Amino acid sequence: MKKIFKWIGIVLGSLIGIVLVLGVVLFLLGNARLNKVYDFPSSNIVVPTDAASIEYGKHRAETLCQGCHGDDLSGIVNWFSAGPLGTIDSANLTAGEGGIGSEYDTEDYVRAIRHGINAEGKPIFMTAVTATAHLSNEDLGAIIAYLKTIPPVDNTTNGQNFTPLARVLLAAGALGKLPVEEVSHETNVVAPEPGATVEYGEYIVNINDCRVCHGKDLNGGPFPDPTITKISPNLTRGSELAFWTEEQFINTMRTGVTPSGHELDAEFMPWKDYALFYDDELKAIWMYLETLPKLEQYTE
Repeated sequence: MKKIFKWIGIVLGSLIGIVLVLGVVLFLLGNARLNKVYDFPSSNIVVPTDAASIEYGKHRAETLCQGCHGDDLSGIVNWFSAGPLGTIDSANLTAGEGGIGSEYDTEDYVRAIRHGINAEGKPIFMTAVTATAHLSNEDLGAIIAYLKTIPPVDNTTNGQNFTPLARVLLAAGALGKLPVEEVSHETNVVAPEPGATVEYGEYIVNINDCRVCHGKDLNGGPFPDPTITKISPNLTRGSELAFWTEEQFINTMRTGVTPSGHELDAEFMPWKDYALFYDDELKAIWMYLETLPKLEQYTE
């Protein structure tokens, strides 16, 4: 009997040892991914200085940036909080204390917005990069021009703080790809001519977070935050949108209320930011959605 217990102890001890070693290996691999340094060619993006371009950059920033960085773009503490996985504060984009505005040059902004890396070349966990990587050189230049003009706000944020468990899960593939590992890293992106067209509608959808939350095919999907268990709704004609008119779609984006009277939850659907789209931009989005194939609601 003693021999049996001895062997059981040996087996259990060996298994525990294997698990610990595997955990350490995964931790080191996850840590290596988070600290990998990337280097991409210079974008040669021209940052305009004229008032019209800066005003346009403000418009793009209002719909793209404020949702995560706050109305004054000074960052949000605990923008992402996933308990045992850690926390992420969105960056203070101003030149105030704790902000990056006084430190970042044009290429630093491009690295963050288009490539998903910080000034040192290391990955940042900014899910919007999978959308903002599609920004044209002209639009990205206008956004940077506007960011260089915003008032300084003192707000010190703490960046991304992943726990050892998060690093282990990252290495194991449970947290998917980092933004820098997912985007194409194009260095010269051209947008369609602005206007109420299908092509421009697709561009607006691509540069915003539509596919981040509603899935690559826009038929719904899980939110990028794993702590949120809700499934985003279907935007194809396989949903109630098949019965909407253009006017009803635009009114929903402006008011946050669907034709059936359902109120959009601003915590999950940033309709207050999207309400700032120009009329032609909303028309273009609707025109593009109308061309999508009829798909069933994503449920898994």
